[in-house]
Amino acid sequence: MSSDLFKKTSSSETAPEYSAKDIEVLEGLEPVRKRPGMYIGGTDENALHHLVSEIFDNSMDEAVAGHASRIELELTEEGNIIITDNGRGIPVDQHPKYPGKSALEVILTTLHSGGKFSNKAYATSGGLHGVGISVVNALSDQMYIEVARDKTLYRQDYSRGLPQGPLENLGAVSNRRGTTVCFHPDAEIFGPNAKFRPKRLYRMARSKAYLFKGVEIRWKCAAELIDENDESAPPKEDTFKFPNGLLDFLNAALEDRRTITAAPFYGSVEFPNNEGRAEFALAWPDDEQGFGHSYCNTIPTAQGGTHESGLRSAVSKSLKNFAELSGNKKAGNITADDILGTACVLLSVFIPDPQFQGQTKDKLTNSNVTRLVDNAIRDHFDNWLASDPVSAGKLLEFAIEKADTRLRRRKKDDLKRKSATKRLRLPGKLSDCSSDSAEGTEIFIVEGDSAGGSAKQARDRKTQAILPLRGKILNVISATGDKISANQEITNIAQALGVGLKKNFNLDDLRYEKVIIMTDADVDGAHIASLLIAFFYEQMPGLVESGRLYLALPPLFRISGAGKSEYARDEAHKDELLETDFKNRKVEISRFKGLGEMMPKQLKETTMDKDTRSLMRVTLVDPAMDPETSNLQKAVKKTESLIDQLMGKKAELRFQFIQENASFASDLDI
Repeated sequence: MSSDLFKKTSSSETAPEYSAKDIEVLEGLEPVRKRPGMYIGGTDENALHHLVSEIFDNSMDEAVAGHASRIELELTEEGNIIITDNGRGIPVDQHPKYPGKSALEVILTTLHSGGKFSNKAYATSGGLHGVGISVVNALSDQMYIEVARDKTLYRQDYSRGLPQGPLENLGAVSNRRGTTVCFHPDAEIFGPNAKFRPKRLYRMARSKAYLFKGVEIRWKCAAELIDENDESAPPKEDTFKFPNGLLDFLNAALEDRRTITAAPFYGSVEFPNNEGRAEFALAWPDDEQGFGHSYCNTIPTAQGGTHESGLRSAVSKSLKNFAELSGNKKAGNITADDILGTACVLLSVFIPDPQFQGQTKDKLTNSNVTRLVDNAIRDHFDNWLASDPVSAGKLLEFAIEKADTRLRRRKKDDLKRKSATKRLRLPGKLSDCSSDSAEGTEIFIVEGDSAGGSAKQARDRKTQAILPLRGKILNVISATGDKISANQEITNIAQALGVGLKKNFNLDDLRYEKVIIMTDADVDGAHIASLLIAFFYEQMPGLVESGRLYLALPPLFRISGAGKSEYARDEAHKDELLETDFKNRKVEISRFKGLGEMMPKQLKETTMDKDTRSLMRVTLVDPAMDPETSNLQKAVKKTESLIDQLMGKKAELRFQFIQENASFASDLDI
């Protein structure tokens, strides 16, 4: 496939001159304003709120280092964010490398500047790359910094990354120390209607207070921004301080729910040789509606990482050791999922030099942390089990029962798989996998026969099944029961998965470990995916609740040049690759019109190969650490309301949603 970006010219045409004057050099904070997505992940609502996290995390680092005991977060009526701490204050003396400039101005106007690249100023920190506050400065149309150091108050104003004057000495102050940052996001970057969400900021502030029990966090929001008719709206003012840290969060999340053990497993432990520390809190609720949140240096690690691996290893080894000492021989088949799959798990580590996957810091990758957490928590869990044999015995019985259920399901799947192709009447539709067990298998529900043909050639025949669909399936939210039962595409899906609908649904009968929706990376594909997700949520809710439903993430572009090829998920990713891997190189860019247009080899490499693909799990629970949204029943109720609003029979509800959220829409593909 050829690209329109590069066309051969005839001999009569004059090629445009390309010389040194065409080479751009972005200085200072220009790269941030030119490509904000490379620094904060985009310009949408998530990116907007990420600005607050960047500044707030700096204050949290001061608190964790023992220099600050109070942090204040305020949202004003004008949409300004004001964050104040009583820490040491940003240094204001002249920087030795930049004569005539204060250290404050260097930090605010220079990427990769700060005090966290070594362990001299901070033993542990969440801000590691030295781009946080300078990026916020670059993307704010108004910003000022006030620093109280040595009983003197200093101030400097900025706009779009540029100082609006020199650092001012405002004179002596008493009973004040620390840093105040006030900023307003630039409408040129985020759009004129971009607004901070009080509810989201309130949850973030409360979450941070749980993560470090030595800090007091004060919240304040303009009364005009609070919806008094919303029962879940945050208060205008509040103060958070949790002396027991994660244990306070766990107790708030459990409320009056009964647990398998008499008391939760919690504690804090120092790693040897000043390598950091860990705090943990675990409980096993009777209703098996658990959750899991992990953090590193107060940064949420939504995708887990090596610290979670250490915890899982410690808990499984310790419980198996307890079973062996108790003479229980049934514990040999227990896995970490059997023990922790339905538990409430909180884990927070503080380490000197954390390594994250990407700038957004979603996953911790330090290999030594697995060993540190494993060794530290295993000793504590051994002692906890020994101190309460009754609770330990109940937990062991629970884990053994989970393991037995899992093994029985596997045997049942083995028997079911042998006769599955005879029972399913899907000629020309389902291309089943050859594995005799559901474990490790997955079914791709694909948009269209053309894409289905490519997927059949790209799949692993042993573990991957393909079910192509014809067009857009029925919107089950607004359809009658008769229409649903008469719809052939829905019938095909139900028969292929081997489970019933609604009350007849049985997760144990599921013939595959994963159900993956694979549609084109365009508006139509997103619409089909939405209809399918709505179908599974309404007719097979157990798929979503058990975490078995996924979305495939096919690329939209292929970039070739300089002897290599890369795939881009979307426009922002394409621009990032052009500015990094293919910078100043002649490239060919191909846009895929759909999955059916991709060669089977490309489809396998980008979307279906387990080693190279990316999947997005469809889930109900908000990953943010919040006792309210971590309750599955409340999450289900909230989701039901949203789905009814977006896909139900009342068009006026959809119109209302569009009006309320239109300001956050960007990069529309119309």
